[in-house]
Amino acid sequence: MAITPRDLLKAKGLGLSLAAGSKGGNRHITWAHAIELADPTPYLSGGELVMTTGINIGIDEAAQFEYVSRLSSAGVAALAVDTGTTLPDIPAGILAAGDAFGLPVLKVPQSTPFIAITRVVIDELKADELRSVQEVVDQQEVLARATLRGGIPGVVTTLADCLSAGVVVVGVDGRVLAAGGAEHDRVITLMADPAQTTGSSRGHAGRVIADGEAFVVVQSLRAAQALRGYLAVRTAAPLSNSGRLLVAHAVALVSIAVEKPARVVDAEHRLRTAVTRNLLSDGGAERGVLRYFGFDPAGEIVVLLLTGVGPVLAAEHHVGRLVAHVGPYLMASQGEDIVIVVPAGNKRRISSLHGELAKGLHRDLGGGLSQPARLANVAVAVAQARIAATASGYPKFTEFNQLGPYGVLLGSRTPAELRILAGPLEPLIGQRDDLVDTLTAFLEHNGHVEAAAADLQIHRHTMRNRMQRIGQLLRDDLTSADIRAQLWLATKAKNLLAAVYEDAGQI
Repeated sequence: MAITPRDLLKAKGLGLSLAAGSKGGNRHITWAHAIELADPTPYLSGGELVMTTGINIGIDEAAQFEYVSRLSSAGVAALAVDTGTTLPDIPAGILAAGDAFGLPVLKVPQSTPFIAITRVVIDELKADELRSVQEVVDQQEVLARATLRGGIPGVVTTLADCLSAGVVVVGVDGRVLAAGGAEHDRVITLMADPAQTTGSSRGHAGRVIADGEAFVVVQSLRAAQALRGYLAVRTAAPLSNSGRLLVAHAVALVSIAVEKPARVVDAEHRLRTAVTRNLLSDGGAERGVLRYFGFDPAGEIVVLLLTGVGPVLAAEHHVGRLVAHVGPYLMASQGEDIVIVVPAGNKRRISSLHGELAKGLHRDLGGGLSQPARLANVAVAVAQARIAATASGYPKFTEFNQLGPYGVLLGSRTPAELRILAGPLEPLIGQRDDLVDTLTAFLEHNGHVEAAAADLQIHRHTMRNRMQRIGQLLRDDLTSADIRAQLWLATKAKNLLAAVYEDAGQI
């Protein structure tokens, strides 16, 4: 925080007082300069505290007013006038001009030398510079930790937060690798124009592009001299020195991440899969390994389950590449499905990926999303995601908290409880016709035999015969609403036993 004229008034031992121009009391002082010229503006760059004994400030009010006017036009921060050496008091013309231009005029007592004021200003500027450097160092450490925990997306999100900026990383092929912060969509659109990335001068690592009233800094990402992509940062004002240092640090971190050898990426993928499988099988995971992948061992997670992904290996590669843009994740396949675990804070971002994943895989995708749960209770979250995916049927995507009574009744049931709920269907198991499917179709079509028969692609008389057999085996009145509700719950419990636990290898 830079020093201001009001700060100088509070400095011990100076005895300064504000004589005029109080509106400008919070201006930042960049330097203190004693100068006795009638027109010192050629030697000023703006932001200075000009100190004078009053030798050449003008002999009348008009000249004095013009003197302050020149200082104001030069952008000085304040004017300090010595009283007691040349002038007994600050002239009226100086005071009037100070108030007119909002330029603070400080009264310096005879006992205070200019060197004392200069020392206070310089000391505070040095302290401010040290604070700025320390802030950059702290932010660099935050960026480094973000790299370890979240890779390129982690760096981008953290840099965007530090600079209150929109940040985008694109590959040389124009593919967006990560994006975050305010107005990052504008940056993506801007970077889609090849002229904005290839237009920098030869030998320069980057360039600045005007985007309306904002500024976009585009930096090349290079490793071993090969161009790997670009990092673009959009800010409302030009970057400060500390901001440029932070961007340079981010460029280095992203360049290293982009250059990560394929064998390292493959090893990390294998480790991620092994950790995920161990976690899902109730084996847990080492806290250090979880932190390596960006998870707080005591934190909350959500589980995204994808169904109908097609060839699993190809789907894992594509899904992993897209999910990595969201942030930390764990992923493994289960049968023909893919299970993805992310920190609960990324729930909104991960749920929005379903459509993008379906588009990238060129197929319809089913799926479900769990409620937040402790990492130690990941099995419950996986069950919730499967319940959500099963409830709406393929290829729909459903969040568990959208299931209503179905989720409340069955969402947290153990396998043993589900078997009890599915018990009424036991007499139908093992019969020569698939009577469970017949009953399910009958219930789903609200007892309409013809509609259920059409769904099963059987004759309506066959459907009636099967329903008669079902009623005899169950010894229940299928026209009763209570019996239908009980049987509906039983079919759902049976489906969950098969889909949630048997496929997951938990029974």
